Amino acid sequence: MSVWLKGAHALIECVGGVLLYLVTTETIASWVNMLTQEELIEDPNDFIASHLSRTAAEFSVASKEFYAFYLLSHGLIKLFLVVGLLRGKLWSYPASLVALGAFMAYQIYRYSYTHSPGLLVLTIFDAVVMWLIWQEWKTVRHHITP
Repeated sequence: MSVWLKGAHALIECVGGVLLYLVTTETIASWVNMLTQEELIEDPNDFIASHLSRTAAEFSVASKEFYAFYLLSHGLIKLFLVVGLLRGKLWSYPASLVALGAFMAYQIYRYSYTHSPGLLVLTIFDAVVMWLIWQEWKTVRHHITP
């Protein structure tokens, strides 16, 4: 089940990466303003709405391109590995562990600069999936080993 969820997450990342490449930073800012406008009228100090609005206003083209590349590459690599896992390819187990470990290390590195809670959630999710892949790999190797 977790591998299927990881596959769905990989598809969402791919779509998000492509959309970020296609949409301008001005469009993103206007969408966020449209979505937060009513909340900010109701409560000008709303933490989430004001934070989203401020972040969208400061969202640079360089940041947009970084996130688009990161999402697309992250999603494509995970999608490739998920397909291998679902097809029972033995190479996909250690490859997935290495890839997830590298993603987690990078996410923790980025967290040290951004302090984004989303990176922590993603890292914890990746750790759980990594543990499940490890458990399944041990089982698969046990059944193959004579």
